[in-house]
Amino acid sequence: MSTFGALNTAYRGLTAAQQGMNVAGQNIANAATEGYTRQRVEQSSLAAPARGLFSGGLLQAGQGVSVDAIARLGNSFLDGGVRSTAAQAGYAGVRSSALQGIEGVLQEPGENGISTALHGFWSAWQGAATQPDKDGPKGLLLNATNSVTDKISSAYQALDAQWTSVRGQAQDSVTAVNAAAAQVASYNTTIRSTLAAGGSANELIDARAKLTDQIAGLAGGTVREQPDGTVDVLVGGNALVTGGSVRTLQLAGATRLADATGNAPRVEWTTPTPSSTAALDGGEIAGALSVLAPADKGGAIAQAAESYNSFATKLAEIVNTVHKRGQLPDDALGNPGATERDFFTTTGVGPAALNIQGPSDTNAIALKLKDQGALDTSIADEISQLGTGPDSPDKIWSGIVTNIGVQSRGAQQHEALTTAAQISALTGRASQASVSLDEENVSLLTNQHAYQAAARVMTAVDEALDVLINRTGLVGR
Repeated sequence: MSTFGALNTAYRGLTAAQQGMNVAGQNIANAATEGYTRQRVEQSSLAAPARGLFSGGLLQAGQGVSVDAIARLGNSFLDGGVRSTAAQAGYAGVRSSALQGIEGVLQEPGENGISTALHGFWSAWQGAATQPDKDGPKGLLLNATNSVTDKISSAYQALDAQWTSVRGQAQDSVTAVNAAAAQVASYNTTIRSTLAAGGSANELIDARAKLTDQIAGLAGGTVREQPDGTVDVLVGGNALVTGGSVRTLQLAGATRLADATGNAPRVEWTTPTPSSTAALDGGEIAGALSVLAPADKGGAIAQAAESYNSFATKLAEIVNTVHKRGQLPDDALGNPGATERDFFTTTGVGPAALNIQGPSDTNAIALKLKDQGALDTSIADEISQLGTGPDSPDKIWSGIVTNIGVQSRGAQQHEALTTAAQISALTGRASQASVSLDEENVSLLTNQHAYQAAARVMTAVDEALDVLINRTGLVGR
């Protein structure tokens, strides 16, 4: 190789070392950047030229180094694990949050719970039985009755509001998926053209990866990489993003808890027409749909609401069965009071939990049996004991509370497990893709010395050329 060839070799070494320092500086600058994947310079040695007329038949050294690419040190397998665990954690997180919300509506145990109200209700009947000729205890009984009915109604309304809130969150998540999918398609187009032109698209790929992780957490999307640098994003096995094209999703179905039966909320593809249901593999949206489902489909909120309806109906039935055997107080003229009167009513439009009501005044309360004396309190005594026994309203309510508590606890444990799996997957990916400042400092120092050495080679070659050009033939003059 000629002396000028050695100069070119030194120049290649300079540029390679400089590129290495640039990449190390980029890594160091983005050490704390979320979603950044570390990069490395990929280089290879250039072979010596073939022997020719001007080589003198001598073996030649190589022609230096070639910078082939700036590699992004990501791992598609680890990325897939992060997306999979994100989908599972998103699903479990929404369910756990919803069930904890249902558990919060119960307010059990506590002074604002239905258990406390029931205890006060039975005690009020006992109080009325001790003073049947007084209106005060009967007034306290009305207050205790209103406390029970108000708590049942307000709890049902809270569940209705929670259902609406979860649906709103699901709608926001669908909108977020559509926006992220559109951005992924845009990145695909840019990355494909950048790679085709021989450029580096590492930062664009990092930005796109954050979006695909987001889609996975929301809708359980999976990613399939293509040779041209683009990715296809699949939801339920169907393409959400293909290259630069994107399909969109929409949330369909009932917008109220009362309408969920027969028209459960669901996610549909907007194209083709008519729309088809999108089968989700996990994610927050799937978790939301699972708790928004009707009671017969396992919807947690609807099942809890149905429990309140069943409890209200059963409470009214148990109390009314005894109360109807009683006789209301005599009227102002001394006429005997009516019999066969219900204490609770649950009629009206809508669920029983919203319609349950007690008597409006003390004259609608029967304390005695028919044709018994004014001080008879047989009915009041019997009703005051309805809170005991295996089929009592208290036991029924306790079973409801226990069932919801068990479901909530199970959901929380599932959330903890999936969160731990997600953290493990993120840690595994970080160990491969995150920036190590110690490693980058070593790389920086290595390339710095390589740059200095290449510069020294260039100086030596320059001096040799100076001797050859300017000093040859001067000896003896």
